[in-house]
Amino acid sequence: MRQIPPLAAVRVFEAAARHGNFTRAAEELGMTQAAVSYQIKLLEERLGAALFARQGRAVVLSDLGRRIAPQVTGAFDAMGDAFASVRTESESVLTIAAPRTLATNWLAARLGAFQLLRPELAVRLLVSDELVDLAGGDADLALRGASGATPGLCAHFLMRMTVTPLASPAFLAQHTHVEAPADLLRLPRISPEDDWWDLWFGVALGDGVDRGQASGIRFDSQVLDGNAAIAGHGLAILSPPMWQPAIDAGLLVQPLPHYAMYRNSFWLMYPEAKRNLPKIRAFRDWLLGEIAHLARNDPMAAFVAPDPA
Repeated sequence: MRQIPPLAAVRVFEAAARHGNFTRAAEELGMTQAAVSYQIKLLEERLGAALFARQGRAVVLSDLGRRIAPQVTGAFDAMGDAFASVRTESESVLTIAAPRTLATNWLAARLGAFQLLRPELAVRLLVSDELVDLAGGDADLALRGASGATPGLCAHFLMRMTVTPLASPAFLAQHTHVEAPADLLRLPRISPEDDWWDLWFGVALGDGVDRGQASGIRFDSQVLDGNAAIAGHGLAILSPPMWQPAIDAGLLVQPLPHYAMYRNSFWLMYPEAKRNLPKIRAFRDWLLGEIAHLARNDPMAAFVAPDPA
């Protein structure tokens, strides 16, 4: 175990030795001269030897003080360099956590635009459906699904989870006469046990309607559901904003106009202590600008914040 004197006193000694003056050391450290003298006295008592000697009204280092002062200054310089490298890395790397579908289908394609605006920032995308520990520093900020703000975190609304069935044109060409929500009950549905199906049918058909036992491939990811739908394997219950490029390309079609809103929305979140960091402000302002742009053409009102409960 290291036998190190109190670092506060060592820090005072290093400043006083470097300046050769208690007054200038006090000014650098934001202390009074009396406080500097007190810390030096504590350190000398701890060592059992004098570090300074008075010569008239001035103080000079003792033999012991002269011997250890360069080593102490070197140690503080090394610590300063270590923390500076961490600070530089922290300021130049932005780590964003996001769930799989949002990260893959929505955010990744947009990050290039942010990178062009802020080329000095290295962006790292952490894809995880688990909640990362923002307070612990696992990521700088997160895009996550939640019912609202989380204590201790700044939260900015991004979009609601709008859900509706989507399918490939080829699948719908093979299964004609899809004119009403009840017609979907006879068709293969991808991940039929997904609670989004219950939500959508509850809106489209009303509660209490017998939906039978659906057949279909089962996945545990909207990314897999959507790609299976594009391949023509059935109807998938998806969130259209996550699949807009596929919809625009004609790979996925919305057979019916009905849609539902899931109870959670997507939010941008980060610790309150980081709200003024330049990299956090830069990403927040850019992302909220993207959301404002999307909200201008939003027939499903996905980018309109829900009324507070």
